[in-house]
Amino acid sequence: MSSNDLSFERAKEVIPGGVNSPVRAFGSVGGVPKTIVRSEGSRIFDVDGNGYIDYVGSWGPMIAGHAHPQIVKAVKDAADGGLSFGTPTPGEVTLAERLTATFPAMEQVRLVSSGTEATMSAIRLARGYTEKPKIIKFEGCYHGHSDSLLVKAGSGALTFGTPSSAGVPPDLVSQTVVLDYNILNTLEETFDNVGKDVAAVIIEPIAGNMNLVQGNAKFLGRLRELCSHYGALLIFDEVMTGFRVGPQGAQGLYGIEPDITTLGKVIGGGLPMGAFGGRREVMQKLAPMGPVYQAGTLSGNPISVAAGLATLDLISEDGFFESLTNKTRELVEGIEERAKRAGVPFCASHVGGMFGMYFTDRVPETYEDVMGCNRERFNRFFHAMLDQGVYLAPSAFEAGFVSSAHSEQDIRTTLDAAGEAFKVC
Repeated sequence: MSSNDLSFERAKEVIPGGVNSPVRAFGSVGGVPKTIVRSEGSRIFDVDGNGYIDYVGSWGPMIAGHAHPQIVKAVKDAADGGLSFGTPTPGEVTLAERLTATFPAMEQVRLVSSGTEATMSAIRLARGYTEKPKIIKFEGCYHGHSDSLLVKAGSGALTFGTPSSAGVPPDLVSQTVVLDYNILNTLEETFDNVGKDVAAVIIEPIAGNMNLVQGNAKFLGRLRELCSHYGALLIFDEVMTGFRVGPQGAQGLYGIEPDITTLGKVIGGGLPMGAFGGRREVMQKLAPMGPVYQAGTLSGNPISVAAGLATLDLISEDGFFESLTNKTRELVEGIEERAKRAGVPFCASHVGGMFGMYFTDRVPETYEDVMGCNRERFNRFFHAMLDQGVYLAPSAFEAGFVSSAHSEQDIRTTLDAAGEAFKVC
């Protein structure tokens, strides 16, 4: 039995499912997950000493690659001064200034410890500000694991969702309306019927947890109009896309200003970090200024802040996003070409440093499209790539990530591996 196998068996005795986040368990693709002990640049290394070109990047944060010397130094320097104070710090103000300067729609920002915490707090703030109960979300968009957002769609535009997790109270579910992503008519019909009761609409403008699905510009523009008309707050969940698809996230690409933006992943540089921010009049409803309570013992943690600021410094360098986008395009187009040679129905898409791969004939635009992809083929492809030292997300429903540390040789090696993997798909 390998060290990976032994490690997982040991973990299952004391951790539910052997993992601290479900997708890590390889439940979707089968097999035993790799237990990683170190990383460097574009690579991660498991307990058996095997190295892998990594396209997960801790699910997005490692945009500058693993263990970047500048980020590691910033963390060490900050740690020398103490790990946590539970008081205001200069660094958290600097990070808040960086975020509000980057995103015009964020006049004030509150730092938290995770993306889930950011979206949960944004929903509470929206309800407190508007004094309305209902929220709208979209099937296939993941906003963390808070109760109000763990809801999947029923059928029909006005059907209230049902819990997608045990432990979610029906009363909360009844206040969450789930719609189809990128479908305009159901969006308009829903606002016509319940718009006066809607506190907020939360959406990933570019979805990354039903694989990569890009929001339709017309759909997102109309969503902005409807929210403004009915007095609902538009929340852009940019936990994944913020500083990943471009220097101003998806809202910069689409030219749409939300009322509240949620961030995470990249802004923590690999350490726990989230943020939510918006118009001053909205953010002033938060305690201690207003009646909406939100707090966190480790919010604005100085070590996470240091990692985040170092990461933002790196990605602010001239040409960073152009280079990242070009690398991602080369990867995606190369994999598509290998699939074509092998005669495998396949397509791919990319935005900035994010990419999606789909075992189908056309790039999905909706959750239904994604569900129509051939998951069995993906699973075979995943394991064939893993066997050749390429680590992809262990699920057909997750986007992939390229970092600035990925070299031309990394991409060539990945494409060669893909050519072989398509032979078994």
